[in-house]
Amino acid sequence: MYAMNQRAAVDFYNQVGVQSNVASASAHRLVQMLMQGALDRIAMAKGALRNHDITSKGESISQSMAIIDGLRNSLDMDSGQEIAENLDALYVYMNRRLLEANIKNDIQMLDEVSGLLTSIKEAWDSIG
Repeated sequence: MYAMNQRAAVDFYNQVGVQSNVASASAHRLVQMLMQGALDRIAMAKGALRNHDITSKGESISQSMAIIDGLRNSLDMDSGQEIAENLDALYVYMNRRLLEANIKNDIQMLDEVSGLLTSIKEAWDSIG
């Protein structure tokens, strides 16, 4: 019983920490946080897949897809139209690959998306 309460307390502490970071973050930092969140969920999906935890794998992939959708929806299609259109197409592709990875239990597809997202994040981080 205590372990459950302790876990709930840790989860609440983490949630408050994230909310505090989000509340004080710039738009640039929020995008960085979203990208890192998607990468973290993909890593969690890979771990779950290796442990044959299909439920956690599916949840982690769904969360990463939702984050990528959030990134996609935040694109400003009016400024930097060509870059925004390219990112839009890439985000659509990543979500399609994540869906396929979920269906086929394919770690290589997860690695592919992780690599693509890491490249985008590194470029975004360099803007600073």
